[in-house]
Amino acid sequence: MGALNQTRVTEFVFLGLTDSWVLEILFFIPFTATYVLTLLGNILIVATIAFTPRLHTPMYFFLSNLSFIDICHSSVTVPKMLEGLLSERKTISFDNCIAQLFFLHLFACAEIFLLTIMAYDRYVAICIPLHYPNVMNMKACVQLVFALWLGGTVHSLVQTFLTIRLPYCGPNVIDSYFCDVPPVIKLACTDTYLTGILIVSNSGTISLVCFLALVASYTVILFSLRKQSAEGRRKALSTCSSHFMVVALFFGPCIFIYTRPDTSFSIDKVVSVFYTVVTPLLNPLIYTLRNEEVKNAMKHLRQRRI
Repeated sequence: MGALNQTRVTEFVFLGLTDSWVLEILFFIPFTATYVLTLLGNILIVATIAFTPRLHTPMYFFLSNLSFIDICHSSVTVPKMLEGLLSERKTISFDNCIAQLFFLHLFACAEIFLLTIMAYDRYVAICIPLHYPNVMNMKACVQLVFALWLGGTVHSLVQTFLTIRLPYCGPNVIDSYFCDVPPVIKLACTDTYLTGILIVSNSGTISLVCFLALVASYTVILFSLRKQSAEGRRKALSTCSSHFMVVALFFGPCIFIYTRPDTSFSIDKVVSVFYTVVTPLLNPLIYTLRNEEVKNAMKHLRQRRI
């Protein structure tokens, strides 16, 4: 409680993406378009799966949850970033900063767990297909989704507690365009080395362990495909390659940012933009462009609407 009582800072100031006003105006247009397309693309996927009975399967149930998480994940940071691109002074209150940090980690961790569950779903479907209806029944799918939200909430609470327990009594300039644990704790008026280690132990370990589990599951899947027919291999590779592309695009930045304590690089902002702005748009693009079932369902819905 003593640390909390020492808090003096009431707001933080973002340095933003660049100190050039001209570049900020130029960035505003493509980033706004990207955010709008992210919302529309992911909403379209959720609606397509919801209104297409033949897509009411575990794989597409998880895909619709992924799209929902991407909508939430991008909405935590992008609107504030767009506001900052048009503002000379980019500020956020202490309470709103902590709230942004909490929801950022909630949705990011939920997505990490969901991608891991989706890999397990593909492993069961391809490697032990006879057991798939029993293992991945709807009750099990709902329980897995509940577990990922519970895990994400616990992770986010830990990150938030590690941040707010520190005293903030002086510096308030964040060299970023959103609140995240690493840049915020650098402003604390105390030694944060141990806190940094705890954060890496939490966020970094979750990212790295889940990524290694995903790589292991896809390695097993690839070896098992040798026993499949040519058509079975083609369909499995199409589905798994789409999923693995999403995994690589999402986990790469997470591992880069959260597995190194108290260290920053000039490329961090570029990685953060890719992680918070670009990746949520790529997910619907990858799954719709490479998935014939989803594309056909969208065409069918459009024809019904016409």
